[in-house]
This record gives sequence, C-alpha cells and structure tokens, in this order.
Amino acid sequence: MLRLRPYKACDAEIITKWIKNEYAFRQWSADRYEKYPITSNDMNLYYDRDKNNKNIWGMTAFNDIGVVGHFTMRFPNNTYDEIRLGFVIVDDNERRKGYGKEMLSLAIQYAFDFIKVNKISLGVFENNTAAIKCYKSCGFKEVKLKNVESYQCMGEIWNCIEMELTK
Repeated sequence: MLRLRPYKACDAEIITKWIKNEYAFRQWSADRYEKYPITSNDMNLYYDRDKNNKNIWGMTAFNDIGVVGHFTMRFPNNTYDEIRLGFVIVDDNERRKGYGKEMLSLAIQYAFDFIKVNKISLGVFENNTAAIKCYKSCGFKEVKLKNVESYQCMGEIWNCIEMELTK
C-alpha cells in the first residue's frame, strides 16, 4: 500500500538513481535539466527555485520498503481549478507492480477531494508508451490541441500528448 508525502531534499538521492539512461531521463524531464546524468544536488537546486512558489510542489510515494515514486503538482493558472502533474516517475526496479497506477490514483484523489480541482492535466511524450498506458488506466483521456507541444530531445523532435481527467 502506497502513501504520499511532500517531497524532501533527501528523496533526490533515491530518485536520481532510477534514471539509467539519457533516453529515459529526457522522457521524464524533457529539456528541464541541462545535462545527463543529474545528481541529487542538481535535482534539489532545480526544485529550490520554486520553494517559495505556492503554486507548485513535489510529492513522494512510499511504502514499507521506502520511496518508490515521485511527481510534481502545480496550478497552471490563477483560477486554481486545475492541477497539472509533472515529473512522474516510479523506481525502475519496482515497475510492473502497479505502483504507478496506485501513485496516480492517490494523486487524483488528493487533487479532487482535498484541493477540490475540476481537472487534472499532464503532458507525456508520444514515445513513452508505458506511461501513456498507465495514464489511460487511471482514466486520463487524450486531448487534441491546436498546437502540439514539441521538444528537441537527443537530436530528434519529440511531440507531447496532452491528457486530462475531469471530475
């Protein structure tokens, strides 16, 4: 059984070890970090930039064995009726155990029942089929946007799929 708690700086030491190659790193972070691999210090410096921003925060999923997942939540607009998930990751050694779906289910419950939003959104690269499958299993639906968000990653253009879940 997973539980959620706010992200702590000590979590970075664990989370950064889950990313075993640059391809997976870019699927997770797009162009948000300058270099691969990142260190726990890099991750904490990135998060420290927003430590006083009330509209974004990190969450950590854990169970009896320890930290197994992480994601961010943020309000993408000033109406506070939507939460946007980002940096979603599960320990690569713990995949295929349902932790991703369980973690997202907790995030969904938290967003709808505690924060009282009407919509949860996220972006995922179209080449991240495992993540897309997990998001769909939690009820997220693809949203067609007029302009597709794209990133330059590893010498290629990677397109994002916008997904959302409404109450």
